[in-house]
Amino acid sequence: MSEALRSREDIPQGYKWKLEDIFASDEEWEKLFKETEKIVSLSGKYNGKLAESADLFVECLEWADKLSLNIEELFTYARMRRDEDNRLARYQGMTDRASMLSVQAGSVLSFIVPEILAIPTDKFDDLRKDPRMDIYDHYLENILRQKEHVLSLAEEKLLAEASELAAAPSTIFSMANDADLKIGYIKDENGQEIELTKGNFIKYMESKDRRVREGAFKTLYAAYGRQINSWAAMLNSSVKADVFFARARRYNSALEGALDDDKVPLAVYDSLIKTVHDFLPEFQRYLRLRKEVLGVDELHMYDIYVPFVPEMETHISYEEAKVTVRKGLEPLGEEYLKVLDEGYNSGWIDIYENTGKTSGAYSWGTYSAHPYVLLNHQDTLDSLFTLAHEMGHALHSYFSNKKQIHLYAGYKIFVAEVASTLNESLVMRHLIKTTEDKKMKAYLLNHYLEQFRGTVFRQTMFAEFEKEIHVAVEKNESLTAEHLSQIYEELNLKYFGSDIVLDNEIRIEWARIPHFYNAFYVYKYATGFSAATSLAQQILDEGQPAVQRYIDFLASGGSDYPITLLRKAGVDMEKTKAVQQALTVFTELLNQLENLLRE
Repeated sequence: MSEALRSREDIPQGYKWKLEDIFASDEEWEKLFKETEKIVSLSGKYNGKLAESADLFVECLEWADKLSLNIEELFTYARMRRDEDNRLARYQGMTDRASMLSVQAGSVLSFIVPEILAIPTDKFDDLRKDPRMDIYDHYLENILRQKEHVLSLAEEKLLAEASELAAAPSTIFSMANDADLKIGYIKDENGQEIELTKGNFIKYMESKDRRVREGAFKTLYAAYGRQINSWAAMLNSSVKADVFFARARRYNSALEGALDDDKVPLAVYDSLIKTVHDFLPEFQRYLRLRKEVLGVDELHMYDIYVPFVPEMETHISYEEAKVTVRKGLEPLGEEYLKVLDEGYNSGWIDIYENTGKTSGAYSWGTYSAHPYVLLNHQDTLDSLFTLAHEMGHALHSYFSNKKQIHLYAGYKIFVAEVASTLNESLVMRHLIKTTEDKKMKAYLLNHYLEQFRGTVFRQTMFAEFEKEIHVAVEKNESLTAEHLSQIYEELNLKYFGSDIVLDNEIRIEWARIPHFYNAFYVYKYATGFSAATSLAQQILDEGQPAVQRYIDFLASGGSDYPITLLRKAGVDMEKTKAVQQALTVFTELLNQLENLLRE
C-alpha cells in the first residue's frame, strides 16, 4: 500500500469496513429513523403509570430498551459514515439528526428512574414478584441501592439547575487553557525560534537536545505561573462543587460519592495508593537507571520523557501487524483467536488513512451487528499496538453482545480498558520474549516500563493529589495556589525520591491537568492497567483455567458491578494482590533492562 494520502475511492474495498452490516443502505437508515420518531412519541403511555401494573412496568422497560437500541444504531451508523470522510454533507446531516433524536429520546426516558424510586416499597415488592421482572434484577437493584442518596423532587430540581453553575470552573478552565493561553517561544534543535503549544510540548520534552527540553519545560510552566492564582481559584471552586453535591446527597465524602456510581468500595482507591507506595523504591530505581544511561550529573524533571533507549526504525505492514498480534494473543486460546480472525476477515476494520477521514483510532459498533475498528495504520510499532488495543475492545464487545441482552451488553469505564490493555500486554511480552536483537529488546522493555510510569505511578500520584485536596476542602481549608503547590510538591518528592532534582516549576503542574475537573477519574487508568497486567500474568501462568475466567469476564458486559466481574475473573481490586502482581512485572522488566544495558 502506498503511504500517500488518497481519496477513499482509491482504497481497495478489502481494507475498508462494511457498515452495510448495520444498514444495507441509507434508505434503510431513513426507514428506522421514521419508526424511531414514532416510538419516541409513546412515552405518554407509561409516564406516571409504572406503579399501576407489572404489565405496564415491563412494557415500559421493553419500550425504553427498543428506543435505546434504535438510537444506538442510527447514531453509530451515521457517525461512522461521517468518519469515513468528514467533508460529506450527507453524513454530517444524518449525524446531526441522529444526535437531536438522541437528545429527544433521553428527555422522554428521563421519567423512568425517578418514577421507579417513587413507588412505595410494598407496592414495588409486589411488582417484582412477576417472573418477567427477574431479568431486570440487576438493573433495578442498581437504581434502588442509591435511593437513600436521591432527594425530593423539588430538591432534585434545584440540584439539576445548580449542576450547570457547578460546571463553570471546568468550562472556564477549558476556555483559559485551550483558547486563551499563549505559552511563548523556544529555540529548537537547529536554533530556530518556534511557538511552544500544548500540542507540541511533549515532542520537545522528548528531544535529545537537553537545552531544548529545559527550554520547553521552563517556558510552559512560566506561562501557567503567570496566572497561577486564577488556576487555583478554578480548581478550588471545582473541588468545592464536588464536596457540595456529595454532602447534598448524603455521602460521607466526595470520594465516596464519586465511587458509588460504579459501586466501587473506598478500599479499592486506598489499596491502589498503598500498594504503589510499596513499589516506589522500584520506580526510583528505574529513575536512577534513566540518570545513568542519559549520563547526566543531575536528573531533572525535564529529563523524564526523553527515550533513553534509542527508537528502532521499524517498518511493519498491516498484514505483518495482524500476524504478530495474533501470535501474541495465542495464550487466549482458540475461541478468542477464532473471533479475532473473523474480525480480521469480515469487514470489521477500516485500516488506512484517506482524505477527510477521522484521525486516531477507536472501537465502536452496534449490538445488532458486530464491533468495528477505525485505524489509521502507519506501518509502525505503535500502529501494531494500536491494532492489538482496539481489537481488545472489539472482542470485549463481541463476547458481551453475544452473551448478554442489550440492557446489559454495555460495560462500565472502570473495566473498559482491561481488555485492550491485556492485549497490548500479551503482544508486548511475546515481542520481548521472541526478539533476538538486543537493541530492539531494550527499546521494547523501555517502552513497556514507560507505560507503567505514565499509567500506574503517575496516575496514582494524581489520584492521591485529588484525594488530599478534597479532604482539605471537607476540612474547610482553602485551596490557595501555595497550598495546592505544597501538596503537589510533597507528593512529587514522595514518588520521585531524592535522586531527582525537583525543579521548582513542577510544583505548579497541577494547574495544567484537565482531569482534575472530572474528579476521581484518573485512578481508573491505574486500576485498569493493573488488572489487565495481573490477568495477563495469570493467563501465562495458569493457561486454560485463567483463560476461561477471562472469556467469561468479557462475556459479562454490565450484568454485574465492575468489582464483582473482575473478582470472578481472578482480580480482587479491594485487596493489594492485583496491583502487587502488576508491579512485580514492572520489577522483572526493570531487571531485564538493567541487565541488557549493562552487558
